Amino acid sequence: MTRRLAAWACVLSLLCCTSVGCRAIQGIGESRQSIAARKLSRQGLQKMRVGKWTDAEQLFGEALALSDKDDHAHRGLAEAYWNRGQRVSAIEHMEKAVALSAGDPRLVGRLGEMYLQEGHLEKAERQSEIALASERGSAEIWTLRGDCLRQKGTEQEALAAYHRALALQPDFIDAKLQVAELYLNSNQYDRIVATLDQLDPTGDESAAPTRVHMLRGIAMRNLNRPEIAVKHFAKAAESDPQRAEPHLQIAAIELEKGRADLASRSVARALELDRRLVESSGWSQYLLTPEQLAAQQADQGTRR
Repeated sequence: MTRRLAAWACVLSLLCCTSVGCRAIQGIGESRQSIAARKLSRQGLQKMRVGKWTDAEQLFGEALALSDKDDHAHRGLAEAYWNRGQRVSAIEHMEKAVALSAGDPRLVGRLGEMYLQEGHLEKAERQSEIALASERGSAEIWTLRGDCLRQKGTEQEALAAYHRALALQPDFIDAKLQVAELYLNSNQYDRIVATLDQLDPTGDESAAPTRVHMLRGIAMRNLNRPEIAVKHFAKAAESDPQRAEPHLQIAAIELEKGRADLASRSVARALELDRRLVESSGWSQYLLTPEQLAAQQADQGTRR
């Protein structure tokens, strides 16, 4: 009896050892897969940074095939899907990334931005609150908070949130643009100029968004500085050659100066870019016929 008990004890001991060994081997396998997945995710992020979205998406997919618990891969795939307009899938992967990262504030904030752009204001606001609870030093998260408050219609609170963002990162263009837009709503043109001045300490604003040039032009026009306004609208047209609005703004200034021929040319250029906008806004009536343009030029020549 004693020998039989001893034998059973030995078998149980071996089974336990085998079970522990299997778990250990399995853990090593999972660890190797996780490491390989992380490596693929890093490669995907590098591809994403240089705009190679197709390659990035493939690498993130391969990473998740190895380990579905790789938050970096979920995050990257979310951005890849977002880039090509698959918003629902993008949000699903970003939600997984947030859960797997234990609520990384940066990912929470990015999820909030996605919610907001898809019209889910309550969800976006909740994400901004969660992110700020653990990270109050992020200009991006404060800007998200401001965006949520602005959509709620509480513009003064939104303005305060944007100013918090700019206190943390004075050159953060997203916050600057939102502040300038709020000043435009209240006709505070001098503040628009002050907000958007010196975007780049070196003076090189070649990479400034088109909206920056448009806002500056609108502000300068309303501050009775039409010559400077035209320069900003011209920069906007150069920045976004497919946009009609800068040409219509220039046309308005030319009309104010009594130069109907130059206004007509700007309207004609806008018509080439966006016929629906020009016709629906009534600008078509300012187009001159070739005969009218010739008469205008002849009249100007006589005056000289």
